[in-house]
Amino acid sequence: MLSSASSRDAHPGHDLLALLKELSELHGPSGREEPVGRRVAALLEPYCDSIRHDALGNCIAFKQGTGPGPGPRIMLAAHMDEIGLIVTRVEEGGFLRFAGIGTLDPRALVAQEVVVHADAPLPGYIGVKPPHLLDAAEREKAIPIEEMFIDVGMPEEEVRRRIPPGTFVTLRRDLTPLLGTRVAGKALDNRASVAALVETMRLLRRLHHAADVYAVATVQEEVGLRGAMVSTFGIVPDMAVAIDVGFAPQPGLPEDRVFPMGKGPAVAFGANIHPRLFSMLVDVAKENNIPHQIEPMPAASGTDAWAMQVTASGVPTALVSIPLRYMHTSVEVVDLEDIRQTARLLAHLVASLTAADREGWRYDLT
Repeated sequence: MLSSASSRDAHPGHDLLALLKELSELHGPSGREEPVGRRVAALLEPYCDSIRHDALGNCIAFKQGTGPGPGPRIMLAAHMDEIGLIVTRVEEGGFLRFAGIGTLDPRALVAQEVVVHADAPLPGYIGVKPPHLLDAAEREKAIPIEEMFIDVGMPEEEVRRRIPPGTFVTLRRDLTPLLGTRVAGKALDNRASVAALVETMRLLRRLHHAADVYAVATVQEEVGLRGAMVSTFGIVPDMAVAIDVGFAPQPGLPEDRVFPMGKGPAVAFGANIHPRLFSMLVDVAKENNIPHQIEPMPAASGTDAWAMQVTASGVPTALVSIPLRYMHTSVEVVDLEDIRQTARLLAHLVASLTAADREGWRYDLT
């Protein structure tokens, strides 16, 4: 097994920041994840035995275990889609009205730079009425999406020709390093977890593991967990772990809903989580000196873990979350160390599984 020290788990020259920057700056809203899926496949290819894309666009990489007999089948899943917008109509003057794809906060959209995915990508900006021309009532409320528009700076005739209703739009933002190991950018929900997934598979090259591993970058999580549902049904794993992001502390958030950045991933425990798989994650973290936190989760998680858990006749499922600030904005913030430790936790979990883990995952009441 690898040493538990994080410095031993990274080879010289490996750059998690560069990986996250590339993933963050890709554009792939729910339903149009193809560019992200192609790049994730290329990133996973050196570490896996095979890669395929299913009918919905999930990227499914497979790495066979090295045991003498059949090992357990474990699925590791991180959704690769991001929130976005879709053009609903073109108005006089060439302004684009739009609706949200996924859960958007209108307060975070004003004056954002966007990419309009027309026949060729076009830059644009989200505009609103200037504050000087707002009446007293309008100044007291957030501007609804219905009153916003996208300006691409083109004549109306050109806009109507090139940008029909149904055109997808994404936010544009370069990943920005902050102080220490923290970074800010768009789509870190959930490209931070996709980076952790790629890093997990890289670490597994240096670990003996009996388990067969399916590393899945899922689609359409932000609009209903659809990719996780169909990919889990296609794989039917013995166990599964969803990797997503959770809430990091910031002013105004309740203390019992947040988890500090830089102290490792949060391991969820609750109705959505199989208790044995939760215990295995915690034990692996302690045995390998991996910083981690415990997240009580009394009901459905709202993540791919829910869809994975209830697929087919049921799949024992766990959830590991990377703390993140300013979720569903273009300035989401994560700590690179949390991503690195998430990958270490998952890699060592896989390495800890034995052939015996193919059995005994039922709740046995006898």
